Amino acid sequence: MKDTPGWASPGSAPSDGREPGASDPADRPAEPQPADQPGQNPPSPGTKWSEDQPPPGQWSAPAGPQNPGQTPPPPPPGPGWGDRPAAGPGGYGGAPNGHPGYGTHPGYGGYPGWGNGWGGPPPAAKPGVIPLRPLGVGEILDGAVSTMRTYWRTVLGISLTVAIVTEIIVVLLQGLVLDGTTDTSALNDPSATLDEQTRAMGDLLLNSGVILLITLVGTIFATALLTAVTSRAVLGKPVTLGDAWRDARPRVPRLFGLIFLLLLIAGAVGAAGALPGVLVSAAGAEEAGAALSVLGSLGAVLVALWLLVRFSLASPTLMLEKQGIKKAMSRSAKLVRGSWWRVFGIQLLALIIANIVATIVVVPFALAGAALSGSGISGLVDGTGDYGWTYLIVSGVGSVIGSMITFPIAAGVVVLLYIDQRIRREALDLELARAAGVQGYGSPEPSTTPGS
Repeated sequence: MKDTPGWASPGSAPSDGREPGASDPADRPAEPQPADQPGQNPPSPGTKWSEDQPPPGQWSAPAGPQNPGQTPPPPPPGPGWGDRPAAGPGGYGGAPNGHPGYGTHPGYGGYPGWGNGWGGPPPAAKPGVIPLRPLGVGEILDGAVSTMRTYWRTVLGISLTVAIVTEIIVVLLQGLVLDGTTDTSALNDPSATLDEQTRAMGDLLLNSGVILLITLVGTIFATALLTAVTSRAVLGKPVTLGDAWRDARPRVPRLFGLIFLLLLIAGAVGAAGALPGVLVSAAGAEEAGAALSVLGSLGAVLVALWLLVRFSLASPTLMLEKQGIKKAMSRSAKLVRGSWWRVFGIQLLALIIANIVATIVVVPFALAGAALSGSGISGLVDGTGDYGWTYLIVSGVGSVIGSMITFPIAAGVVVLLYIDQRIRREALDLELARAAGVQGYGSPEPSTTPGS
């Protein structure tokens, strides 16, 4: 073994490149002594050795070539791997003759010495808003928020535009059409007949359904555009509103088809769950039919929820992989398989956080609109108020601000969940690193591998 900085055999001259204990044939004595016998070292030319030498110090040689059949000595007691041995004039932890000890040795291949311990794998590359490795819940939420903060002009421009257009349509429909044709007062009247309550319930469902449909259309547009923004934010690339629209425009019709197909599936599951109870009630057993309808509806809700979560990653799959509707749904089912509860929990948490923040923003505007109207805040609380344009406009402003928050968070979390699942299952981080221009990611050099 060649000498390396950090240790040298006590009582011997520095190595000249030959094996320990070996000497030139011309200088070899007739009866060589064992190399590991203390106090008997071959004299080297040009040196004067005193016959009285101090006793050898206690030390243990590092791992090296052993004589055949020789048992290696046990390691001396001392600090653990991560600690540096105590410094001494002749020990390994010291620095005799200006040479660093084992604790400070630079090691092989540029790695730290043994005494410094192993620091774990290098940190993952982070060209954009997330590190290129499997993500935790906090990193997914932070990535969605970081996208809003880093690309705020584009994100807020998309959210504000979609929210304003959507809310203008909703306010006009409510003020000009829906409020004049719907009557829900019977729902708060205990003396109302069954027919009146049924008619009021139908009006309420019609009103809510139209508003929900318009909001859904706006959400689809926002999701399509924000998916393009988030995908570029992961790579750390700049994106403008025009770039997002050019990326998303060819896929928007298929995205509409996907969303309405998922709603159709959910509606079909709900109808199938309630149908047995309706049939039993029609046969004359009303009480049994009502109980069966409740149980069937509850089961249908659970099945529909399971399906919607299973297909929840179909939207980013369709937009980013340029897949068709059927292929996007099958890809989503594959990515979610085995991680249903995790995907459900993260999306539910993001939905709760976004809606809490939106409610904090919307409620003050709704109260202000009610206070400026004739019925006052009490009418808003008990649901008997008759509000006009003032309330609709003021509360609409609050809804726009709330949508600016909910749109980016909801879309960003779904896209980052999709990327996270593909990193876990398909090593997408390697492709993302290459797309982001990260040099040498995923291909470590053999010379930097410990032990190579």
